[in-house]
Amino acid sequence: MTIKWVKSDPLVMGGEPFCYGSRLTVRQLLEERRNGYSVADLLRDHPELRVVGIAHAYRYAGEHRERYAEFFDRTGYLVGPGLTDAEAEILPEEYLVPGIVTERPKASSRAGARG
Repeated sequence: MTIKWVKSDPLVMGGEPFCYGSRLTVRQLLEERRNGYSVADLLRDHPELRVVGIAHAYRYAGEHRERYAEFFDRTGYLVGPGLTDAEAEILPEEYLVPGIVTERPKASSRAGARG
């Protein structure tokens, strides 16, 4: 069985997209991320969630930026902590979107250097 990690149903949560197996909307998840909640915090507070479900919700937000514009900074990244490298190890490659699902790319110490 393939799980659809983000669902939308006009009869559930007022039609707001929500995370599979929970009463947590994508918007609520993004609000918690913006407030500094890490994936470990989210899993502790919402044990029904799974890392892949959280990652999918973040990716969903990235694919629907117009709906979630207030959660993106001026550089186009989601505000707040993304998944660490260790947390993201279990995810399929298509979920590893830097600054959206995973942490922001590290600034290169060679930024601006010419080679």
